[in-house]
Amino acid sequence: MSRTDDHAQQIDRLASAPPDVSPFAAFGMPGLGTPPPAAPDPRPILELSGHEREDELDSLTDWVDDFLLPVYGAEVTTAAPWCLQWQEHDDVVAWLHALWLSYQQHREPDAGLAGMLVWHRDYLLHAMAAVRAPGGPLSACMTSPDRPAHRLLAPPPSSARATTSTRPGTDEEPDDGDGETGPAS
Repeated sequence: MSRTDDHAQQIDRLASAPPDVSPFAAFGMPGLGTPPPAAPDPRPILELSGHEREDELDSLTDWVDDFLLPVYGAEVTTAAPWCLQWQEHDDVVAWLHALWLSYQQHREPDAGLAGMLVWHRDYLLHAMAAVRAPGGPLSACMTSPDRPAHRLLAPPPSSARATTSTRPGTDEEPDDGDGETGPAS
């Protein structure tokens, strides 16, 4: 009887044991049947630097040149400018990188049968309209295939708040809104 009780307790312990633990786990090696380690979360390209950014930009350029432009590039016009040096426009790089990341997500099987439709509707149309808008980031660049052009537009100036504070060690007054600054009176 006592052996039966011991066996019953042992069976209970085994039944409530944690899932299989790899004998190699102590050495940092995954065991059989364990899921692979999660891939690192993608980061926006403008947060990357050095070789990491260059590698990401190379991959993005391949996708843009080999897939996006041949399929969705449309004609270059004043209403839809383009730039052969788009990699130098940080805002365009950011838009296209986000579009590429969303493309990768929506083409996966777990995105469902409508994954690519969602990508077209919610991501592609909006991103391409913003990037290629007549007044958008490429508006100073090529508007005709016969006239390739590239020009980076100047960013807006610093905010008024940053320019109105008095610098320490000077006797300048803050700007009172009339556009004039000068020495204290």
